[in-house]
Amino acid sequence: QVQVVESGGGLVQPGGSLRLSCTASGSIFSIRYMGWYRQAPGKQRDLVATITSNDSTNYADSVKGRFTISRDNAKKTVYLQMNGLKLEDTGVYYCRLGLPTSNYWGQGTQVTVSS
Repeated sequence: QVQVVESGGGLVQPGGSLRLSCTASGSIFSIRYMGWYRQAPGKQRDLVATITSNDSTNYADSVKGRFTISRDNAKKTVYLQMNGLKLEDTGVYYCRLGLPTSNYWGQGTQVTVSS
């Protein structure tokens, strides 16, 4: 059984910062990638950032220069440092775990950017 659990969401003012964490547990022997996606109200779930097993990163254009993804292999944890938050960053942030033969989603954590 594999579990993916996110934490760190909350309410923040425009220009503020938040750090999201996502930890995977269970029968995991190899991780291909971990990443973050977000879903704004009434919209589809879109890629925010991913990081592979060899530390290759990929970011959505909208977050480049503001968000940083990183990981701790020993803890099977991925982080998303979000700086310079904007109103349009509001949404539910989901962690995605990519294993060699399957993928898993977390339950999501709400990020609200509001003045």
